[in-house]
Amino acid sequence: MELRQLRCFVTVAEELHFGRAAEKLLLGQPAVSQQVKHLERELKVELFDRSPRYVRLTPAGERFLPAARDVLAAEDAARALAADLAAPAVLRLGTITGLGERLDLILDTYQRRAPGVRVELHAAPVRDRLARLADGRLDAAFVRGAIAGSSPDVRFLPVWQDELVLALPARHALADQPEVDLAELAALPLRLTDRRNHPALVDLVMDACQQAGFQPLLGPAHSTMQDTLASIGTGTPMWTVVYAANARMINARRIAFRSCRSPLALPTSLAVRRSAPLPRLLLEACRQTPSTWDDQDS
Repeated sequence: MELRQLRCFVTVAEELHFGRAAEKLLLGQPAVSQQVKHLERELKVELFDRSPRYVRLTPAGERFLPAARDVLAAEDAARALAADLAAPAVLRLGTITGLGERLDLILDTYQRRAPGVRVELHAAPVRDRLARLADGRLDAAFVRGAIAGSSPDVRFLPVWQDELVLALPARHALADQPEVDLAELAALPLRLTDRRNHPALVDLVMDACQQAGFQPLLGPAHSTMQDTLASIGTGTPMWTVVYAANARMINARRIAFRSCRSPLALPTSLAVRRSAPLPRLLLEACRQTPSTWDDQDS
């Protein structure tokens, strides 16, 4: 049994016409018919019911079709992985804050599946990240939220949703609740980064507050998340948002991380150049679910 025989069989099964299948495969019709006949002789069954007026699958052909498609899909996956493995020995990846265990997973995946590839991590503001991607200084970059005015040479591949949690002083009364309604925070100053640093995040939080019925009281913009959390940890009534992946890695007894009753999340995409091959191994690592991580750890 040969792959070209399976490819001819599947294409005829999809077109139900040998002529159209031959055109799609860029082969002559006699060659397609011959490949299918060779396959039928090897399997010792007829796969098609042929007549001058129609071509249709026999019951045996219908049963065999899913298996043939699986074999061709496996070949495509193997070719894609081979292309990834044959890629340059360095993957230059633009990163973002709050990746947490996801970044560990990506690095572990490359170490296991492509040990010859060195992953270089580059942190930069989103506009710089996209500029470096467009001119070839980066191979891919993570981006949160929608980016207006980005280069048409860059495409965005959705990979996950980044959940945000609320951070407030551990001694505050609201910290006793497992979830907090945003409206309950209306009287507390909100500490956020400047919008120019992260427009998607700032817009998400401001819009959510407005939908909750209030305009937040803005405290001083924080220079770093560490400084903001240190200020909140002093017990001064104020709040901010933190990526859940980061919150799970922070051991700060003076800070309470609580879920928002109306969930907050930013879509995260992998930005790549349209002219470059699809980074399938990187996408596969990004799109693994938390249950997959648990399976790998066991």
